[in-house]
Amino acid sequence: MLLGCIADDFTGATDLANTLVKGGMRTVQAIGVPASDGVAAHADAVVVALKSRTIPAADAVAQSLAALAWLRGRGARQVFFKYCSTFDSTDAGNIGPVADALLDALGARFTIACPAYPENRRTIYLGHLFVGDALLSDSPMRDHPLTPMRDANLVRVLSRQTRRRVGLVPWPVVARGAGMIRAEFARLSNEGITHAIVDAIGERDLIEIGAACADLALVTGGSGVALGLPQNFRASGLLPERTDAAVIPVVSGGAAVLAGSCSAATRAQVAAWSKCRPAVALDPFAGDARAIAAQALAAAGADVAAGRPVLVYSTAAPDVVTGVQSRLGRERAAGLIEAAFAIVARELVERGVRRLVVAGGETAGAVVQALGIEALAIGPEIDPGVPWTTAIGPRPLALALKSGNFGATEFFAKALAMLPD
Repeated sequence: MLLGCIADDFTGATDLANTLVKGGMRTVQAIGVPASDGVAAHADAVVVALKSRTIPAADAVAQSLAALAWLRGRGARQVFFKYCSTFDSTDAGNIGPVADALLDALGARFTIACPAYPENRRTIYLGHLFVGDALLSDSPMRDHPLTPMRDANLVRVLSRQTRRRVGLVPWPVVARGAGMIRAEFARLSNEGITHAIVDAIGERDLIEIGAACADLALVTGGSGVALGLPQNFRASGLLPERTDAAVIPVVSGGAAVLAGSCSAATRAQVAAWSKCRPAVALDPFAGDARAIAAQALAAAGADVAAGRPVLVYSTAAPDVVTGVQSRLGRERAAGLIEAAFAIVARELVERGVRRLVVAGGETAGAVVQALGIEALAIGPEIDPGVPWTTAIGPRPLALALKSGNFGATEFFAKALAMLPD
């Protein structure tokens, strides 16, 4: 293993793995800290997918350190901590606390923070994160039900999560290439800066930043900054040229879409699918998780039996989500829906579904864990940041795990068309 990665949610892990595969690295996504060494066999990179983005910071730190210990024990030469391209977090963490703990464990004094992903319209300029043409604080992320992002200045955001000093590598420095970026890293570190937010407004910036990170023990960011990392290993003679990194086996069987994200992108995708295809909404007031799932499965039963792809969703507008949370409580509402999706996923697979598209990091985590999947092989890209994957194990199962914010409006149909029955 060359690169050991820790991701704070499941769709983000798949996004990162997709980037590394496109860079020619044979990559495996592990679901949680693996129980054996087999996952790492023949892999250039392993991405350990955690469900740690919104749990208490102490628990996120503990899980991340366990993942780090496993990766280092299998020879990882560099560590990458991956979080969302919209820097999803709160003033309590979890990005800062986890990054600090990883630095301490690695005995390192300096790292970067760069969630930029220009291909998906996430850019950073003078430390401010933009989503398309809008500041993060003016984007739909300001109303995220778990991590509302109402400050676009990442230096300020990260400074509220760590006691260590946070600095900035501005775009005029980045534009001058890897050598100048590396020199700025050294200057900031000598001044006592531990975390450097790094500007990036285009893909070339990310490649130069990646090159500048070749000697860092820890890199943190979105999947975009990983664009330049494979070439570092190739330049040092450790990674051969590969053309088959994204090959996965063919999986046949029924199909379904499970959408838990309430992002603007997923709301548009649910609306597009529902216009002319079967769709069933979860009712959070139907009772406990089993009752919620049973109601949805009953409504979807005829379509599943006939082999028609069906969408099961909890996706809703912000005001609807707020209303549900006010009646049930935020944590209880989220827990009910995740548990219901877990039951729905298990039952759909029992009924012959073998191709699943899942939207939303929390939903993907619940589904993958419910299905007992230990690791995923990474296949071809559907839309930027979202590949098809296949479960590594005896049961053939294909999954597309989509971050809520990613994908074109017709993403669900496009994904299933790529893997026809």
